Amino acid sequence: MALRRTFRVTLALLPLLTAAACVSQTKAGNQAAASATDLTAPQPRTATYKCADGGTMTIENLGTSVRVLGPDGVSQDLPASPANQNSRFGEAHDAIVIDGRDALVMKGGKTPLTCTR
Repeated sequence: MALRRTFRVTLALLPLLTAAACVSQTKAGNQAAASATDLTAPQPRTATYKCADGGTMTIENLGTSVRVLGPDGVSQDLPASPANQNSRFGEAHDAIVIDGRDALVMKGGKTPLTCTR
């Protein structure tokens, strides 16, 4: 008799335990997403990046475009591409993709370069 009662109680509690486990995982997932958001915070107005080749560059975020000041002192403006983006900029054969603290710099005819702020 006790075994039958234990079985019924287990069957009744199983959906509740399953739901509780799902809620716990969802909260943990949201906390992980919040941590990732901290790492991918919007780029500051002006940021200096150190590149894998040992050089540095400064990127000034102008909203719909960026101004890139390379290690050679040459400044280049790149519009958002497509126009509604705030992380991809480029024209012709040059482009920059900003992802959190990293920037991938692509220049025509050269190997892409990773830079970190």
